[in-house]
Amino acid sequence: MNSISPHLNIMIKACEKASKVIIRDFGEIENLQVAKKGPRDFVTKTDKRVEEILIEELTKSKKNYSFLTEESGKIENNDKNKIWIVDPIDGTTNFLHGIPHFAISVALKIDEELKSALIFDPIKNEIFFAEKNNGAYYNNHRIRVSSKSDIEECIFSTDQYGLKSIYPNLNMRCTGCAALDMAYVGSGRLDGFFNNNINFWDIAAGMLIVQEAGGSANDISGYNDNNINIRVASSSIYDKMMEKLVNF
Repeated sequence: MNSISPHLNIMIKACEKASKVIIRDFGEIENLQVAKKGPRDFVTKTDKRVEEILIEELTKSKKNYSFLTEESGKIENNDKNKIWIVDPIDGTTNFLHGIPHFAISVALKIDEELKSALIFDPIKNEIFFAEKNNGAYYNNHRIRVSSKSDIEECIFSTDQYGLKSIYPNLNMRCTGCAALDMAYVGSGRLDGFFNNNINFWDIAAGMLIVQEAGGSANDISGYNDNNINIRVASSSIYDKMMEKLVNF
């Protein structure tokens, strides 16, 4: 593996510190104070605390960088062209129900281009990361997307709305964590992922990981940060997947 950049090193250390809160609270989920934020969308004290730690740690080294986060929204500092994109817990509903499938997601965008990405599953201790033009990795091992070309042999993931719309046209899964779904596409565990009306902080890190692992992604530049239609897959299956999604 090539040496990681200072940016990615900062991201890893921030996530490692924040993960201690997640692991502690996951063991005591019955005691968490939960506030309902919207249909199928919850926010917990853990979400907020994890985001606070990530912002604190990332700011220590890069004081002028701005933020786009799930809980705090936009935080504009002196440097508005360098933006940390943070989702403290992607898969909050899984977390709340004691399902060990959720992740911290952090990406860095510089001058409108994603440069660094990290998705950290604290329960399984799995780290997926990528840097622009430097490849994608899982726990320090280089990863690449699946090479399957027969769509009947592939597994795709989406949310419950996509599952209802597309099944049985594709072999489908619905895991409840977009960040890990995209990391799994990058590592070849899944062959493709698609979702409508999703937030940028849910998919920013995953997009770079998929692309640096040799996969394909649609152009999301025309979407708002909180209303993105995302499509990613291995390059060998992307076009075939898109044909199945023509009405989605």
